[in-house]
Amino acid sequence: MIAAPAWASNAFELELEGGSLWVGRADVRIPGDEGTRFTFTDDLDADRTGFIRARLGWRPAEQHSLLLTIAPLKADASGSFSRDTLFNETLFPRDVPVNASYRFNNYRLTYRYRAWATTDTSVELGGTLFVRDAKITVETDELRDSDSDLGLVPLISFRIAHRLRPALSAVIDGDALLAPQGRAIDVLSALYADVTENVRVGVGYRILDGGADNDDVYTFARFHHLSFLLHGRF
Repeated sequence: MIAAPAWASNAFELELEGGSLWVGRADVRIPGDEGTRFTFTDDLDADRTGFIRARLGWRPAEQHSLLLTIAPLKADASGSFSRDTLFNETLFPRDVPVNASYRFNNYRLTYRYRAWATTDTSVELGGTLFVRDAKITVETDELRDSDSDLGLVPLISFRIAHRLRPALSAVIDGDALLAPQGRAIDVLSALYADVTENVRVGVGYRILDGGADNDDVYTFARFHHLSFLLHGRF
């Protein structure tokens, strides 16, 4: 007979995550067929910033869980373009100081089924409805333009948790989907330490990667997170 880990049996859970975020890649060409391609990391200097996100979970039955995630994200960059740059409907001249921002707020509703479990290990699989609220803005003292996108994307969801020691667990948790039109990947690898029976703290690395390439937009971004986590069950 298999049994789920004790720390996965409570009906409700709340996880808060925060830490440091930096841009590994943010490539933009809008319109996708006629705009000028530029990057937040090569053409501009992207700022390191902080982030925070939250997830509320409910387990109505032993093998089923529902999760609601709220994850705001905004990265800024500054500098000047080395060439005249067409972004959306505005031509930004070269060698003029420019500020840019990349907003990628996302909201998720996830269902997972505990497909396999032992005393120390749990594997959950399911699906996520991913709502992205994205906006890219470029501005100078005299010019400003932006492009926004609100969309719904289905993702595959998974979680693998293994207890290394009585009070220490390793977790890989994420959503992902690869398709010819683009990709979306959001995966956390973390170590959790039990503080009490119902409270854990963790530290980990999260990668958020994705984008699309079509006639309207070419945008691919990769954000790295150094994450600190507080997880409570009630």
